Amino acid sequence: MGENTKDKSLYSSVGWLMLAKVIGFVFTLLLPLLVVRVLTKSDVGMYQQVFLVISTVSSILPFGFSMSAYYFFSREKENINYYLFNILFFNFIMGGIACLFLNLFPQFLGNLFKDEEMTRFAPQIGLVVWFWIFSAFLEVVAVANQESRLASVFIILAQFTKSVFLVAGLVYWESVAAMLNAITIQVVLQTVILCVYLNYRFAGFWKAFDYKFFVKHLKYALPFGISGILWTLQTDLHNYFIANKFSSEEVAVYRVGCFELPLMVLLYEAIASVLIPKISRLQSEGKIREMIELTATAMNKLAFFYFPLFTFFLITAQTFITTLFTEKYADSVPIFLINIILLPTYIVITDPIVRSYESLGSFILKVRIFIVIGLIIFLWLGINYLNLQGMMIIVVCASITDRVITSIKIWKTVGVKSSDISLLGNIWKTSIVSIIAGFLTFFVYSQTKGYLPIWDAFLSQNLNPKLSHFIAGSLVLGISAIIFAIVYLIGANYFGLIEEKEKKMISSIILKLRRKSLTA
Repeated sequence: MGENTKDKSLYSSVGWLMLAKVIGFVFTLLLPLLVVRVLTKSDVGMYQQVFLVISTVSSILPFGFSMSAYYFFSREKENINYYLFNILFFNFIMGGIACLFLNLFPQFLGNLFKDEEMTRFAPQIGLVVWFWIFSAFLEVVAVANQESRLASVFIILAQFTKSVFLVAGLVYWESVAAMLNAITIQVVLQTVILCVYLNYRFAGFWKAFDYKFFVKHLKYALPFGISGILWTLQTDLHNYFIANKFSSEEVAVYRVGCFELPLMVLLYEAIASVLIPKISRLQSEGKIREMIELTATAMNKLAFFYFPLFTFFLITAQTFITTLFTEKYADSVPIFLINIILLPTYIVITDPIVRSYESLGSFILKVRIFIVIGLIIFLWLGINYLNLQGMMIIVVCASITDRVITSIKIWKTVGVKSSDISLLGNIWKTSIVSIIAGFLTFFVYSQTKGYLPIWDAFLSQNLNPKLSHFIAGSLVLGISAIIFAIVYLIGANYFGLIEEKEKKMISSIILKLRRKSLTA
């Protein structure tokens, strides 16, 4: 297979998944904007606590077992049904344990969050977690089966239906209970779609069970799974400390400050899910140099998006937060500014290589244990002496420490040399272009921001005040974004950050869209 074919395959796979995730993000972006405008601050805090539990438990209990499909599907095609059954069986059991526990001991959540409402919600949260864990495999199995386009359809469909159900529950009933009912319907529907897909693509998979394969599967997946659990604890633990110590209103402020930026995780996950089977295949064939080069290419592409995003949101944070979440959440801005420090670190993509070397699993596990223990100690000390901003600083420092230690070990394992820094040349160019675009955008933003109260007052004469402020803030952000994008893309093109094949791909897409619009 030639280099161009490989690149085209990578771009195509990532492109479809990224498109789906961006469309999915657009659907889900509407929800938090409505939540802060419909619910009280206290109810917003409750909503965030309910879905925090669902998210955390659904991430921890599967032990990352589903992700092993990327590894085994690309290496042992003849045994796919065995590994498929193992994953489904494991996820079903683990989800069932969570559901049973929260139904038998609902007061656990009430005591954890010091809120009786969480006790009342616990049984249904358990049911949602059970179906969520099982049905979440839908996207993974499609990607592992090299069906990126179909996976994109699943992602878009899932995000669309979830958004429709949740928004309907929020708008018509204006309660957290209604939103919990909505997500219950969503995960049941997704489970049905998963079963239909599996029965069509892997007929008879439910009959495939072999103890030997199951043990082999466990030995491979559990070290990564435990490491993944520690990573989830590392990223979510602070929210539980905050919820236990601070009021629901303060929890809402903190969670808005932790708002997940557009493309922050979406692009990383899309590239990682495509790279895992490719890196695994290269490692099995002994093509270590190609692994390093492919990873460096991915890092350059991630930097192309993450560096300008970091720069833009660093400049416009105040308007961004108050426009999206209203002036009630202005106190979230300092927390948000600390949170986005992590954005540039997302260019360091390590998971595909880690999953190709079983020996790295134990090392990553030890590092995560060390980081989580340290994080617990600092959060426990900080909760009594620090404010919300101080707690966020602890979280950011822990995440950066983890990435530095694991990256150094991974690079040594694959034999990265100091001369390989040349493979990341585009990252330095991206930094320079982002800074230049940032300076010019800061000047424009500073000028247009001054007109925000005037535009707001003018629009409020004919519109609802909340809507007028949103439109006025969006104008400021839109003008700033256009200036930044123009300067950045011109600079990127000048420094050769946009390759010819990428220009041709974009031109081809635009041409196809024009043809479709003319024939419509």
